[in-house]
Amino acid sequence: MPQGSTHLAEQEELAAVLSEYKTDFGRSLIEIVEESPVLLIFLRHFNCAFCRQALDQVSQIQAQIAAKGANPVFVHLGTPERAKLYFDYYNLSHVERVSNPDATLYQNPVFGLGRKNPFLHLLSASVWKGWLSGALRKYGIGSFQEDAHQMPGIFFLKDRRIVRGFRYQSIADEPDYLKLIGAG
Repeated sequence: MPQGSTHLAEQEELAAVLSEYKTDFGRSLIEIVEESPVLLIFLRHFNCAFCRQALDQVSQIQAQIAAKGANPVFVHLGTPERAKLYFDYYNLSHVERVSNPDATLYQNPVFGLGRKNPFLHLLSASVWKGWLSGALRKYGIGSFQEDAHQMPGIFFLKDRRIVRGFRYQSIADEPDYLKLIGAG
């Protein structure tokens, strides 16, 4: 298949997937991507200190994300009602978000986010370092209410394609959100 045809097929596949999912505000992901570039942020679970850290970090750089012409959109494993509490707390009430408790969007081959036994994170030096450097103290930790096996990820979407992506190797990874948006 010629390279142009491959890119077109990838765009069509992504558009089909994004058309299937609606945000808590009733808009499909493809509608949002067609309006402006999107930083699609997949969270792990709401009792994860690193997911709370991600919400806080994105909240703090909202203006910079907007200045680069992009909009953050979150995908989470909780119910809309449970998610609202966290998004309100981190001043992200207005941000589009998708409730995906069955993780079908996470595991769709377009995004291909992996799964990992949550107890294996306890063996990771980077996770312990992240917790000890303040994530645990500042964001806390709680029992698993969503799927703690699901790994997070971030994708910069523009013109119906994935421009850049970040698939977490460790739950303690700290992606550079603004670098992911880049000049894309």
